[in-house]
Amino acid sequence: MLKQLAGALAAQFGPNCEVVIHDLAAQNAEHPIVHIENGHVSGRKVGDGPSKVVLDHMLRGEEDPEDHLAYLTRTPDGKILKSSTIYIRGSKGKVTAILSINYDISALLMVDSAISGLVSTPGSDREDQERITIVNVNDLLEDLIEQSVALVGKPVALMNKDDKVRAIQFLSQHGAFLITKSGDKVAKYFGISKYTLYSYIDSKQEEKRHE
Repeated sequence: MLKQLAGALAAQFGPNCEVVIHDLAAQNAEHPIVHIENGHVSGRKVGDGPSKVVLDHMLRGEEDPEDHLAYLTRTPDGKILKSSTIYIRGSKGKVTAILSINYDISALLMVDSAISGLVSTPGSDREDQERITIVNVNDLLEDLIEQSVALVGKPVALMNKDDKVRAIQFLSQHGAFLITKSGDKVAKYFGISKYTLYSYIDSKQEEKRHE
């Protein structure tokens, strides 16, 4: 049924409309995409990893999440998409799949900008746009690593053990290690072994057990 709906939406809105089905029933965090229409929009394919919105849901595990409609996302090659995320529930009310619709509005924004330049008047500036969410999961990991370094406030070369523990626990709390092969990449970035990496993650859990 979902595949039929995805095909209908793609046919209705044309090649700029990507429709993605994420299967959560199998709890396959690394490769939840089981069907995609017009995958050229974001460059994804069946078997790829989740977007940030999907990853956040997997991390939080909310029982009754609200659909996230008409927000902006950005692809690795700079396309701006108008996106919606719809949570699909099974017979018991649990979320078993996510239907994502991503419409490439890049060309429309260029037209809108040209028209706005002609018709706008002083003092009619738009309000700030909604924060653009990253679509590609690999870019998401890069973004999370950058955020962890910014949190610590110093480059990796100057970080001591406590700094690295703080950065890595930030990554863990934000779902970075649900991403395929993220442990290898994070360990290499911070110049530590994977054993040390997981000991840094576990140290926070140990602290909570002793509180």
